[in-house]
Amino acid sequence: MNRIDGVLLPELDDPSGEPWLARALGWVSLALGAGAIAATGPLARLAGVDDSPAARTIIPAVGARELAHGAGLVAGRRTAGWAWTRVAGDAMDLTLLARALADRRGERRRRVAVTTAAIAGITAIDVLAAVAAVRARRARDRMIRIDLAVTVNRSPAEAYRFWRDVENLPRFMSHLESVRAEDLRRSRWTARGPAGRRIEWDAEIVDDQPNRSIAWRSLPGTRVANAGRVRFVPAPGDRGTEVRVQLGYAPPAGALGRAVAKLFGEEPEQQVRDDLRRFKQVLETGEVVRSEGSPEGISVRQQVMQRPAQPLPNGHRR
Repeated sequence: MNRIDGVLLPELDDPSGEPWLARALGWVSLALGAGAIAATGPLARLAGVDDSPAARTIIPAVGARELAHGAGLVAGRRTAGWAWTRVAGDAMDLTLLARALADRRGERRRRVAVTTAAIAGITAIDVLAAVAAVRARRARDRMIRIDLAVTVNRSPAEAYRFWRDVENLPRFMSHLESVRAEDLRRSRWTARGPAGRRIEWDAEIVDDQPNRSIAWRSLPGTRVANAGRVRFVPAPGDRGTEVRVQLGYAPPAGALGRAVAKLFGEEPEQQVRDDLRRFKQVLETGEVVRSEGSPEGISVRQQVMQRPAQPLPNGHRR
């Protein structure tokens, strides 16, 4: 899932700008490949190798290779692999051109030199695209995606209004220290990470459907790219509102970071589940009722020290 409910999330889907660059190079490959096969003679003259009998065989073969590269990149599957094969193809082309350059003189040598310079420039772009594709793939691999819901005994309008005021979020999201609204769409978030580490980022609301749903995403450049959507759907039988949250984020430490977080009772899915329980409590009773073991997490220490549920002290309410 590279999108959350159709909302484009570039900082999650494309943290390095890889898809558009790789696809653009794919279309370039398709054009070059078609040209090499359809106009082998003119291309050989343009490249300065029209005096070589082997060019009539090599150029169409290069064209077929470019068509394969282009199809793979445009399709968008295994982009990193296709990008690196394109780099390998560039290296082969530069090797052939270097040999051609050594064997030519005069005008043909000048044309081979210009072609070599052009291929070298394309190679540099291909390397950038391949590196970006690898980074983007790694970011996707460490993505954590969560989809959870809770039913609250309030109308969709009430649930929406509470959530839409983003400064309410720390009242039920235990890992948040604060959320400060900058304007109607942008806000500054401060969270507590594993081992008490503080993390800050800026976010924006990208889709706002009053009483129905809210979608947000972190702004580009944040250390923990994240995005999500919350829906407010009337529950069957007039039993309040089903609040469904879809969330995706990429922790900087990947799988290791998630393992450490779980050790401290901060496993992401459990965190969100606990946050929704607290949201239900705040909305229905006006305060969070909890014990030390639940719903604050799943660590052994918290489970052993669990006490009967009671309202939070006034000093801990937000």
